[in-house]
Amino acid sequence: MRILLLTHAFNSLTQRLSAELQQLGHQISIEFDIADSVTEEAVALFAPDLIVAPYLRRAIPESIWSRIVCLIVHPGVVGDRGPSALDWAIQNQETDWGVTVLQATAEMDAGPVWASVTFAMRGASKSSLYRHEVTQAACSAVLQALRRFESGSFVPQPAETLPRPHGQWRPLMRQSERSLDWQRDSSATVLNKLYAADGFPGVADSLFGQPCHLFDAWPEATLRGTPGTVIARRETALLRATADGAVWIGHIKRAGSIKLPATLAFPEDSESLPQQGLPSWWRSATPTWQDIAYEEAGQLGFLFFEFYNGAMSSSQCDRLRAALHWAKLRPTKVLLLMGGDDFWSNGIHLNVIEAASLSGGSAADESLRNINAINDLALELINTEQQFTVAALGGNAGAGGCFLARACDLVWVREAVLLNPHYKNMGNLYGSEYWTYLLPRRMGSGAAQAIMRERQPMTARHALQTGFTDACVDGELQAFRAEVAQRAAALAAEPDLAQRLAAKRESRQYDEAIKPLAAYREEELTQMRRNFYGFDPSYHIARHHFVRKSPASWTPRHLARHRDLGWKLS
Repeated sequence: MRILLLTHAFNSLTQRLSAELQQLGHQISIEFDIADSVTEEAVALFAPDLIVAPYLRRAIPESIWSRIVCLIVHPGVVGDRGPSALDWAIQNQETDWGVTVLQATAEMDAGPVWASVTFAMRGASKSSLYRHEVTQAACSAVLQALRRFESGSFVPQPAETLPRPHGQWRPLMRQSERSLDWQRDSSATVLNKLYAADGFPGVADSLFGQPCHLFDAWPEATLRGTPGTVIARRETALLRATADGAVWIGHIKRAGSIKLPATLAFPEDSESLPQQGLPSWWRSATPTWQDIAYEEAGQLGFLFFEFYNGAMSSSQCDRLRAALHWAKLRPTKVLLLMGGDDFWSNGIHLNVIEAASLSGGSAADESLRNINAINDLALELINTEQQFTVAALGGNAGAGGCFLARACDLVWVREAVLLNPHYKNMGNLYGSEYWTYLLPRRMGSGAAQAIMRERQPMTARHALQTGFTDACVDGELQAFRAEVAQRAAALAAEPDLAQRLAAKRESRQYDEAIKPLAAYREEELTQMRRNFYGFDPSYHIARHHFVRKSPASWTPRHLARHRDLGWKLS
């Protein structure tokens, strides 16, 4: 079928559906929901058989839904209505939730139901639930709805005629309903409210006497203090005492500014707090905020790095490189880089880079520092001689994070993960992380250039088919990690492992003699310096709009196929 995806933005769910539907042979084009007239023009140009709306913030105009079936993906159970579906589900501690695909009508979220899928709720943030359970359920529900649409015989049913154990109208959740009372609220209550607001809009509060919004909350098992006071810092996180314990706050958005790591949002106030560092890279035995953690099982080493939204600042890259160097000295045979629960890595930290320009510094200088820091990390990986390295991607990866993963010997990816192995969407960035060495030797120069040029999301299955990765593993996150551990143990037990490691070192020496890694790096950085310091400001403009979440004013042409001058109806 010819399917138009109508969406507020090209978010993770829209990317996943686009990639999945194209793999099934459907013709997909995408239009951002900017204005009714723009949507009407897209429909006229593309002449879709069906419209699917994975992520909208306003109603589809009657001029469209009255002529073409429009399927709305709603992150709620059958009968649920309103814009804060997942927020209410988390804050009300629902035990199960779901995704409903319904047909657009005159009344918001009230159309007949084409499909629905339920899932068990997990104690996690809204962002995490959206990227895992909601996205998986939405894909299943949309595919079910498409099969029913194609059959021509299915009649969607009104929500009120179907079982709806939780369904009801829920208004937009207001900040008054999210508010925290640090003197009376328990840590569990604080965490629950922050989980329900994570990503957007955050919880309105104040720190150090200044209004702000809080994000990225983590439990603390042992440290205590006077309720409401900020009692400690650790790297970029702040610890605030509750009525019965304390909660770590990872990110903060001050009034009129952008979302930043907590200590960067309040640098002067944070500096006076006691530093509660951890004694080593080993994972803490009790719950706490720990963005880099190491575990070991027999001949296997596991290095986790839980960086918010997968962004890696200069200092985070430096710390991860130090942890990696330490892990390489451990007596293991296979070293697995596990990333975090939601992301493996998305490359350089654009918000921290933007913050440099807000504090009188240079965003260009910080960009160069950040790219050099992540290059140093990639180099540390490439030059691992005594262990096989495996990038185990249980969460999504994008931009430089994809090529950082490819710096490992093997890349194993969870089936539900989405990859975006390209840079150009961020103001025509050229990219680094030794991609000009790593990618062509893996896929050939033609395929490597095609990936960079087309700028499309890639499913785990497609990444394996193209040769970008080495394995696609089914299962939810914990099942994936168990399977990864089994595969790694089998690799460590192979009798010819020593010979394979020797062959790996010889191959690296051979490549280095032909063209040193330093040469690849300098060629890439020459292009990146033009992006950072050159006459074309595209990167700085794109970054500025990205970190401020500016509404889109047009749909990028590589997504809106119907706006390509060469588009032909077939």
